[in-house]
Amino acid sequence: MTDDAATSSAQADSILEQIADAIVYSDGAGTIRRWNRAAERLFGHAAAEALGQSLDLIIPEQLRAAHWRGFNAAVASGVTRLDGRPSLTRAVHKSGRRLYVEMSFALVRNGAGEIVGSVAVARDVTERVEQQKAAQGGTQSH
Repeated sequence: MTDDAATSSAQADSILEQIADAIVYSDGAGTIRRWNRAAERLFGHAAAEALGQSLDLIIPEQLRAAHWRGFNAAVASGVTRLDGRPSLTRAVHKSGRRLYVEMSFALVRNGAGEIVGSVAVARDVTERVEQQKAAQGGTQSH
């Protein structure tokens, strides 16, 4: 790597670590390969705990089958259902606490255009969703 490339790579790493939203990159098999500080804060797992683990680490058990159907279909077809638009979904914190997260997904391609994984950007919207549910009279938590 040239000095300019090394500097650029270090700067990209720094940006990913400082961004306020959780960034989770997984390879094509759904194994976590990148986990920034915001992901540590959101999901409660240190990067050392998350790296090399399945995305099941943060997916509630009852949502896993649907997640993997969508994930595998996107990796196979090269198309995501939401085309990068954020969606509201559930996630699970290390403590077992259930979270509402607004998450957007993108497929990651290598220089040859082949899909090598996916990246998700997530933020915690649990408080907002629970306040909306309370205002609507639905105080139960899912």
